[in-house]
Amino acid sequence: MEARQDTLITITDNAAEKVRALMREEGEEDLALRVAVRPGGCSGFQYSIYFDDEINEDDEVVETKGLRVVIDAMSVPYIMGSEFDYVDGLMGAGFTVNNPNVQSSCGCGGSFTC
Repeated sequence: MEARQDTLITITDNAAEKVRALMREEGEEDLALRVAVRPGGCSGFQYSIYFDDEINEDDEVVETKGLRVVIDAMSVPYIMGSEFDYVDGLMGAGFTVNNPNVQSSCGCGGSFTC
């Protein structure tokens, strides 16, 4: 497990700010943000995003914008090159993943195929 900074995943300023705010609310500012891909949803895969205090030996760790982002080895090929963003607009607010590996997604936007 080595910290790396490359194009595995990028975090927008909006997302980094929101993640830090959520960590402050939790009182756990030393946690890592885990971004993973799991089987599920109507298109085959879905994202799993949560705070984690455990980093496994085969996890990829990206240090960026004051955050530690952790991605498990199985998820790396599906996430490679993605942008993690936070959007707050008229239709709602939430985190989004702009993933160049996605070939199609379901109508609700909750799952995807690579």
